[in-house]
Amino acid sequence: MKKNSATIGLSHLRIALSDSFYIGPGRADLMQFIAETGSISEAAKRMDMSYKRAWGLVQALNEGFGAPLVEASRGGKEQGASLTAAGRELLERYRGMQEATRRAIARDVEALGALQAEIAKRK
Repeated sequence: MKKNSATIGLSHLRIALSDSFYIGPGRADLMQFIAETGSISEAAKRMDMSYKRAWGLVQALNEGFGAPLVEASRGGKEQGASLTAAGRELLERYRGMQEATRRAIARDVEALGALQAEIAKRK
């Protein structure tokens, strides 16, 4: 059976920029889905979370960073949500940090997996 590379290795990278702001995989995924769909509601559905929870996370992102990362508008033709320039940069840099961390730990993760498999064979 092939291991799922998305679940093996780095599972959680949380970057705290201050006492009141952090970005982690859940918040990054929410931002990514907002960027892809143009909708907080649709992003929430994709993450299997309530709109209320997603909206709370958007507020926490915007307030904690000190500048809007996600802009939302309601009503009319202009309704929807999008990432601001700061939001796009934050998401891009966070994804880069995730990838750099995965590469940095890949050899050790592989070694630990081999050790685990070796121990399991002995049982």
